[in-house]
Amino acid sequence: MALPEHTAKAFDVDLQALSRLVAEMGGLTEKQIADAVDALARRNRERPEEIVRADLGIDALQRDIEDRAVLTIARRQPMAVDLREILAALRLSNDLERIGDLAKNIAKRVLALDLDLHSPTVIRGVQHMGALVLSQLKQVLDSYAGRDVEKALAVWNGDEHIDAMCTSIFRELLTYMMEDPRNISSCIHLMFCAKNIERIGDHATNIAETVYYMIEGRSIPNQRPKGDTTTLIGLRF
Repeated sequence: MALPEHTAKAFDVDLQALSRLVAEMGGLTEKQIADAVDALARRNRERPEEIVRADLGIDALQRDIEDRAVLTIARRQPMAVDLREILAALRLSNDLERIGDLAKNIAKRVLALDLDLHSPTVIRGVQHMGALVLSQLKQVLDSYAGRDVEKALAVWNGDEHIDAMCTSIFRELLTYMMEDPRNISSCIHLMFCAKNIERIGDHATNIAETVYYMIEGRSIPNQRPKGDTTTLIGLRF
């Protein structure tokens, strides 16, 4: 991990410990997303409870990162890039905790789905969207570990595609509901799943912005790209 060297060896140890905790939290969060999307695709009603329990570990790591970050600031009184390193760990832990919650919510929706729902195309669409978001999250966590601005910007620019996929899924689900009112309940649950995945993509973009700030010392100068969300107007999530 490309961390700057300091005169105080203990400070290097503190920063490396924070980075390791963020990496561990990121790994658990990636697994949460993969497990939740797989449970949804297979409509596996046995997995959600396991996924919900695993979220406790993510929450515990966030608290550990916060405690260590505050202690490091109090002990070392860091400035400039050193302070940005610590603030980045705090911000990433917050985004990762929210991602874990969203994955947990997807898993809970599996229990409410109709097992006989005839919408394999939509299920595959949601599954594909989940795989794309998971890839984005892995890439942005790699950008943090490697202090790689270009990788972070690639994730930041890819958020628009995720938004477009979410809109497409919503349109297809609305069609299913209009064709057969019996599909309404399950389609609404799938809408929530798709929206949760889209929000995970937003958090991956947040992480990309944090990585850029940590390395460059300034915010990304351009406005965040967003896809068409007109289909979502009037729906609350």
